[in-house]
Amino acid sequence: QVQLVESGGGLVQAGGSLSLSCAASGSDVRLVGMGWYRQAPGRQRELVATITNRGSTNYADSVKDRFTISNDNTKKSVYLQMNSLIPEDTAVYYCSGVHLTGIRYWGQGTQVTVPS
Repeated sequence: QVQLVESGGGLVQAGGSLSLSCAASGSDVRLVGMGWYRQAPGRQRELVATITNRGSTNYADSVKDRFTISNDNTKKSVYLQMNSLIPEDTAVYYCSGVHLTGIRYWGQGTQVTVPS
C-alpha cells in the first residue's frame, strides 16, 4: 500500500504562483512515476504533468511553459510549481503515483482556486 499526501493548495489571484507538494509513504513505495492531475467542477479528471523516477516529464498543453514538475526520489516526493495562474486552472489537484506492479495510487486532492 502507498499513501500520497498533497499540500500547498489555496487561493491565488490571476497571474500569481503556487507550489504543490506530494509525499509518498507506505510499506512498499516502489513508484516508477508520479504526477499531478486535476478535476474542475463538472469536468473529467485530466492530466497536468507527470515525471518518471528517471526524470522524464510530460505536460498537458494547457500548462506547458507555466507549470514545472519535479521530484526527489530520496524523499519519495513530487512537486508542482505553478506560475502565471489563470482562472481556468481552478480545480482540485490530485497527486498520483504508479507502482512498479502497475497499480496507480491517488492522493486526497488539494484545492487550487484562481478567481476570475
